[in-house]
Amino acid sequence: MLEKVLIVEDEVHARSGLTELIESWGYRAECAADGMEGLEKAISWAPAIIVTDLKMPRMDGMELLNRIGELPQRIAVVMLTAQGSIESAVDAMRMGAYDYIPKPVDPVRLKTILQNASLQREADAELEATGRQLRDTGVLGPMVGSSPQMMDIFSMIERIAPSNVSVLVTGESGTGKELVARALHDLSARRLKPFVAVNCAAIPETLIESEIFGHEKGSFTGALERRAGCFELAEEGTLLLDEIGEMPMATQAKLLRVLEDRKLRRLGSKIETPVDVRVVAATNKDPEKAVASGELRGDLYYRLNVFNIQMPPLREHLMDVSAIAEKMIDDMNERHHCTVAGLKDSLMTRLEEYKWPGNVRELRNTIERAVILAGSGMLGVEHLPPHFGEPGFAPPPSRAGGVEPAAVHVAYPDELQRQLDETNSVRVEVGTTVDEAERQLILKTLVSTHNNKTKAAEILGISSKTLQNKLKEYSNAAVTE
Repeated sequence: MLEKVLIVEDEVHARSGLTELIESWGYRAECAADGMEGLEKAISWAPAIIVTDLKMPRMDGMELLNRIGELPQRIAVVMLTAQGSIESAVDAMRMGAYDYIPKPVDPVRLKTILQNASLQREADAELEATGRQLRDTGVLGPMVGSSPQMMDIFSMIERIAPSNVSVLVTGESGTGKELVARALHDLSARRLKPFVAVNCAAIPETLIESEIFGHEKGSFTGALERRAGCFELAEEGTLLLDEIGEMPMATQAKLLRVLEDRKLRRLGSKIETPVDVRVVAATNKDPEKAVASGELRGDLYYRLNVFNIQMPPLREHLMDVSAIAEKMIDDMNERHHCTVAGLKDSLMTRLEEYKWPGNVRELRNTIERAVILAGSGMLGVEHLPPHFGEPGFAPPPSRAGGVEPAAVHVAYPDELQRQLDETNSVRVEVGTTVDEAERQLILKTLVSTHNNKTKAAEILGISSKTLQNKLKEYSNAAVTE
C-alpha cells in the first residue's frame, strides 16, 4: 500500500506542482486549497503525511497542525515556510510538527523528509511497545528510574523522539545527558543510522571547525587530505553536541547557519552540501546565564532549545539508586566477566543516604570498583571506597564508564558497527616534513588527553611551556592561512 500524502497550499501553481512531484516519487497524493479543506480531507482520506503551507486563508497551517493533533490517527505534518519565518517553523515543531522546509521547496530535501516520515511509521509500533515497558518497569533503553522526575523525562523522550526537532539537554555533569540523546536516537526512524557524539570541550579551538564541518585537502596547514566532519559522519542519523557552551562563538555562528539551511560547507570548499541530521545539544551550564555572559549565542540557543530536557541531579531522586545500581551490576558483570548477584541491604542503605556530588557517573564508578573487588556473590559496604560518605570524603575524578570521554565518538548500528583504526594513531606519509609530523602528533595527543595540556606534555616528553609555544605557533599559522 502506497503512503498517502496530503498537500495543503493556497497558491494554485505551487499546489499542483507539489502534487505532481510527490506522485512521481510513488506516493498517493491529494491536495487542498486551505487549512479548512485540508482538515476535512485529513478526516475523510486519513493520509499518513500532510505537507502544509504556514500562511493560508480561513485556517492557517498552525491551526491545522493543532486540529490534526486532536485526531485519533497519527499523522506526520511537514510545514512549508517562507525564508523569513523560521521562528514560526520552530514554534510549529514545538507543537508537534514532524519537520519543516523553507520555500522555494528543495525537491531533494522534501523527498528525504517524506522518506523519513514514512520510516517513522514503522518505528511507531516499537515505540508503543516501549511505552508499555516504560509504564510497567521504569526502563527506557539504557535509562532506569521510577521516580516522578525520571518518569516525566521518559514521557517527554517518548513524545518527541519520532520528530526531527532539536533538543537541548541540560543538567549537572554526570547526570546522563548523553543517555537521553541515545534514547532519542534509538526511538526514532534514524535508529538504523549512526549516532555521533562530539565533546566540544575536548577539541582544541583550532581544530573544532574541521572536526564538526570537515575540510578539503590543503585548506590549512596539516590538511593533507579531504576529511568528512561529524555532520557528514552522522548523515541521516543523530549528532550530539556535548558541552555546547564551550564551542567558540565563530563556530556557533556557522552551526546556526547549518541548522537553519540544512547545508554545510567544508573548510576550504566553495560548495554547499545538503545534510540530513538531527541535532541534540547538551550543556552542564545554565543556558540562559551562558547567553547573558556571551558564552552562547542567543539565536543558537533559541534554535536548539525547541525542547529542553532538564536532567535532575541524583540527590533529587535517590529512590532510583537501587534500580540504577542493579542495572549497572549487570553491565559490569558482562564487561569484567564477573558474577556479582546483587547488593546487600546494608550497602543499599549507604548508597541511598549518600548525596552523590558526581551524580550517576560517580555511582557507576563506585559500582564498577565494587564489582571488580568482589568478583562474585553480593556487594557489601566492605567493597566501597575508603571513608565513603564520611565528612571530607572526596570521590575520585569521575570518568564515563571508567574511560575518559573521547572528543568524537561514532556509534553505528549493530550491523554497521566498526572501529576507526586511526582514532589513536598518526599517519605520516613519505614526503611529510618533520615539523608537520610533530604537529600531528601533538594535536592527536591533546585530543586523546581530553585537551589536558599537562598530561599531553608528559606523554610527549616535553615541558608544558614548550607545548604552549607549539600550540601558539599552530594557532598563528591557522589565522595566517
